[in-house]
Amino acid sequence: MTTIYDIAKRTGYSPTTVSKAFNNYSDVREKTRQEILRTAQEMGYLPNAHARTLTTKKSWTIGVLFVENTGAGIRHPFFSAVIESFKQVAVAKGYALMFISKDVGGKQSGYLENCRIRGVDGVVVFLSDYEDPYFRELLESDIPTVILDFETALSHTVCSDNMTGALQAVEYLVSLGHSRIAHISGGENTYPGKQRELGYRAAMEQQGLEVPDEYVAEGAFYSLENGYGAMKSLLELPERPTAVFASGDLLALGAVMAAKDQGLSVPEDISVMGYDDIELAGYVTPALTTVRQNTELLGTRAAELLLASMNGPRTNQEALVLPVEIIVRDSCAPPGKR
Repeated sequence: MTTIYDIAKRTGYSPTTVSKAFNNYSDVREKTRQEILRTAQEMGYLPNAHARTLTTKKSWTIGVLFVENTGAGIRHPFFSAVIESFKQVAVAKGYALMFISKDVGGKQSGYLENCRIRGVDGVVVFLSDYEDPYFRELLESDIPTVILDFETALSHTVCSDNMTGALQAVEYLVSLGHSRIAHISGGENTYPGKQRELGYRAAMEQQGLEVPDEYVAEGAFYSLENGYGAMKSLLELPERPTAVFASGDLLALGAVMAAKDQGLSVPEDISVMGYDDIELAGYVTPALTTVRQNTELLGTRAAELLLASMNGPRTNQEALVLPVEIIVRDSCAPPGKR
C-alpha cells in the first residue's frame, strides 16, 4: 500500500507538503501540487475521501492516540478510567472513538496520515514519548488535539497538579513525624514523573530535610515490578527510610509487596504512600494512602476542550491544571509505631 511517505521520498518533498497538496492548502504552489498528484497517480495512491473533505465534512470520529510503555496498555487503571470518562462525553455528543497507530494497511506510515485516511475530526493523546517525530508531525498539523499529562503551547492540554500533589504528600508524611522520606520516581521520561519528583525535592527542601542521592529510586513506567525493585534497593540502604512516597499507586503497591517479602510490616516498620488513587488502592491490605487524581474530571474536561476546538473557531490553546487531594488510609503511620 502506497503512503504519502513513499510519495514524499519519490518527489523529494516533505510528508507535510504532500499531505497539504492532497488537501488543497493555499501555501502549496500549483506546480508542486501537480507534480505530487501526478506522482501519486503513477504510484497508485488514492487519497482517502475523508482526507479530501476534512475541512468541510465531519466524520463524527475522534482518534485516540494511546501509546505507553508499562505493558499494561489500556488495562492500566488510571488510563482506562480517564478514557472511559472521555468516551462518555464524546458518545453523548454523537462521536465514535477510533484508536490511531503508525501503521496503515500493515505498512508503517505515521499518525498524521492515519488520521487523514480515517478522516478523524480531532485526536486525544496519551503518549509515553512526546519526542516521537510522528507525534510532532501530528501536533503541528491542522487537526485539533488535546493532550493528557503534557505541556505544550501547540495543543490544548489537561493534567493534574503533579507538583502540588507531591508537595502535599511529603508534607503529610512530615506531619506524621517522618524525616527520612524516600521517593520512587516515575522516571525522567514522563512529564508526570518529572513534575512529581520536582515536587518531592521542593517539599523536602522546604522542610529542611536532606535528600541523599540513593533516596530517589527509579521506578520507570509505573509498574508493580519496578516499584518492587525500587523498594528492595531502598531497604538495602545502611540507613533505610522510614517512609516512601511513590510516583504512582502501582509503584506503591509493588513497594508494599517488597517490604512484606523482607519481613517488614506496613506501616508499622515503614510507611508507603502512592499517587493516583486507582480503584484497587482502597481494597488492598493495608489500604493505600495516596494522592487522588480526579480521573472523571480529567477525561470530561479533555473531551470538552477537544469538542469545542473541533466545532468552534480557533482559539488560544488552553492548559488546564486540575486539583488533587490526599486520601488518608492505612499504609502510613508515625515512625517507630511498633
